[in-house]
Amino acid sequence: MQLNDGGSAFSNIASATTTLVRTGAGVLERIVCNKAVLSGVITVYDGLSAAGTKIATITHPATLLQNQYVLPYGVRFATGLTIVTSAADDITVVYTPTV
Repeated sequence: MQLNDGGSAFSNIASATTTLVRTGAGVLERIVCNKAVLSGVITVYDGLSAAGTKIATITHPATLLQNQYVLPYGVRFATGLTIVTSAADDITVVYTPTV
């Protein structure tokens, strides 16, 4: 976990993997897509694994209209924050830890 000046934390993911971004509660502020991959899928869970409650599924189209974009969320998660990427998308997950 890395903190920026505003108190938010972030995690960069750049491969097809399952990433436990945070253990514990927090707020998913946004997902920044730095480099999208054709037909890639990003799935966001409130939980310590992909067995948690699904928050979002983001599917890139087969033809990308833009390669970089920001998805604002502002949603709370209670147990943890897990991100599953099906392709080598380069994304930055920005969140605020809570107690």
